[in-house]
Amino acid sequence: MKMEWVYMCIGTLLACYIFVNKIVKNLNGWYYNLKLRNKDYPLPPGHMGWPLIGNLFTFIQDFSSGQPDSFITNLILKYGRNGIYKTHLFGNPSIIICEPEMGKRVISNDENFKLGYPKSIKELARCRPMIDVSKEEHRHFRRLITSPIVGHKALAMYIERLEDIVVNSLEELSSMKHPIEFLKEMKKVSFKAIVHVFMGTSNDNIIKSIGSSFTDLYNGMYSIPINAPGFTFHKALKARKKLAKIVQPVVDEKRLMIKNGQQVEEKKDLMDILLEVKDENGRKLEDEDISDLLIGLLFAGHESTATSLMWSVIHLTQHPHILKKAKEEQEEILRTRPDSQKRLSLNEVKQMTYLSHVINETLRCANIAFSIFREATSDVNLNGYLIPKGWRVLIWARAIHMSDEYYPNPQEFNPSRWDNYTPKAGTFIPFGAGSRLCPGADLVKLEISIFLHYFLLNYRLERINPQCPITSLPVSKPTDNCLAKVIKVSCA
Repeated sequence: MKMEWVYMCIGTLLACYIFVNKIVKNLNGWYYNLKLRNKDYPLPPGHMGWPLIGNLFTFIQDFSSGQPDSFITNLILKYGRNGIYKTHLFGNPSIIICEPEMGKRVISNDENFKLGYPKSIKELARCRPMIDVSKEEHRHFRRLITSPIVGHKALAMYIERLEDIVVNSLEELSSMKHPIEFLKEMKKVSFKAIVHVFMGTSNDNIIKSIGSSFTDLYNGMYSIPINAPGFTFHKALKARKKLAKIVQPVVDEKRLMIKNGQQVEEKKDLMDILLEVKDENGRKLEDEDISDLLIGLLFAGHESTATSLMWSVIHLTQHPHILKKAKEEQEEILRTRPDSQKRLSLNEVKQMTYLSHVINETLRCANIAFSIFREATSDVNLNGYLIPKGWRVLIWARAIHMSDEYYPNPQEFNPSRWDNYTPKAGTFIPFGAGSRLCPGADLVKLEISIFLHYFLLNYRLERINPQCPITSLPVSKPTDNCLAKVIKVSCA
């Protein structure tokens, strides 16, 4: 009787295992196959994951464990090197693309694809004037908001202020006797810079208030969009509301200054432009739209810049021969500078050829944005596979940047690979591509260049836990936020 009971338990467990793994786990795939059975083309190979949650838990596990590439590697091992796969992520049926040519065709096709961020990002970084508008309005607003940050003349206006922020920040960090979380400090640096450029303020209280809320906002990027206490998304939404309350008085003050004729400077920051801009019907932007734009741009800019700053310094510190070569380039710039010139110029930044290679290699390896998001607005045939209307398309930049087909020994940090090298279209997309190319790309590179110039000449980083594990959720970083000391080594 006892043995019969044991056999019954084993049989029940086996039946449950088969039911869960062979039936429940495939329900999602069966549902979409049935729904799309009459289409002319098949879906790409892949797996749709569990009902409702899809493959989200697998994604979270791989990215939080510091093994983000295993998510795509497992797809390739199971379904072959097709470059296109079906999946279910962030609450949506999705198509993953990790082949540059196909990715380029999606990114450049504005007729059949639109922005397709996960719900969590759409809510947290909502920006109606740039998203929920016609193509003509989008181009109009894009031209306006990029005017303060694109082009030689525009960027040259910010060098002096960016220099001051960098020099003062490095001096302050080197004076600290205790280790600091280097990533957090880089966030402060990048935030001071971006708030100055976009909002025209250097008010430390405002910067501190905004910066503390952005950490909670950013942590909710790829969270499950459940607005209930205890969930990351709920905390992020609260942070966004707090940010709107902080930004609004700054907008009101700037509006009052313009009204009273106090805005006499030639140089206009982004907020000046937003307060004056009109849509295609001649209407000025509502305060909520201005707030959304500012928060959205700050959201997009400061975390990615800070993470790039951190990784560039980490990579230089880990590779002394690369650091030496980069430092020698900066010393040469000082040697050839006229005695009358005391500050960096944009022409000098353009002479930093090797440093630009270091920055490109950092962007390739760090993969701050692991994917470019789009949504199909109609059924699309791509290489014989169906991308159904309404499905998300994820151009997996990380897979492209870490492919040995385009970058030999992709795990190696090697700035020299960029010598006399122009990447094939679609193989280097840290700032996106097409009509949605990040407008702040040049500003980000300028800020990193200025920071590295002064760091290389005068400082070094001493990490406390150089073997610290890496997590890649929401972005790639050491789990200790790069605990380190900044040590001053000379006065160039």
